[in-house]
Amino acid sequence: MKLFDSHCHLDFSAFHADRTAVVARACERGIQAIFVPGVSYEQSQQYAWLNDCKAIDIFRGFGLHPYFIEQHQNHDLDWLETQLAQHGTAAVGEVGLDATCSNYELQYKLFCEQVELACKYQRSLVLHHRKTQAELLRVIKPLRAKLPEYPGVIHAFSGSAEQANEWTRMGFMLGVGGTITYERAKKTRAAIAQTSSQHLVLETDAPDMPVAGYQGQRNEPQYLLEILNQLALLKEQPVEELAHQTWQNSQKLFHRV
Repeated sequence: MKLFDSHCHLDFSAFHADRTAVVARACERGIQAIFVPGVSYEQSQQYAWLNDCKAIDIFRGFGLHPYFIEQHQNHDLDWLETQLAQHGTAAVGEVGLDATCSNYELQYKLFCEQVELACKYQRSLVLHHRKTQAELLRVIKPLRAKLPEYPGVIHAFSGSAEQANEWTRMGFMLGVGGTITYERAKKTRAAIAQTSSQHLVLETDAPDMPVAGYQGQRNEPQYLLEILNQLALLKEQPVEELAHQTWQNSQKLFHRV
């Protein structure tokens, strides 16, 4: 059984001290591939972390995340386009809109331009949302035909079955993370339970979003197995079947099949 962590910030400083050990623990639990999103020009200039990850298959993305809105410059879009031209399968992400972050007008401008780049280079979008799913849909729906067959993933999906259906009808994957391990997340758990496994990918969002029982601790890709086990319970499907399906979905998402 092989697993794909479709969203993990393995390049963040939280892993600088023991990244090799983190990767080794992940490998021991069946994680064979990890997608590491880009969040800013500055963060993406760091490459030394890749030396700690030789035991695992790393997929990369490039994007301008709303959390770092004060860092982004207009010329960062030129840099982003250069990265997409040079890296033939790199996703556009992590990008999106966040109602809790400052300078929403600039967020919106940068997001729209990054969606246009995804259309131009036929790349998947890795979408961040916080109280902004409706706005993301308003931007993306008119451009859906210009995006690739597998247009992207709504990272850390949380919401209703109706919202889940809106994304999956457009061909998007839903990122299933630690949220589903909390019984209080009833709406999200119900939405994931009713969604076809053909539209689901597993993710940790490490070092953030710890699974239930590990609150306050640094999250790691090794805990992807807990998320898979919970997903199997919610969907009443065999663990091995879901592992295979989500692996295939992640390969399609990042254009490796």
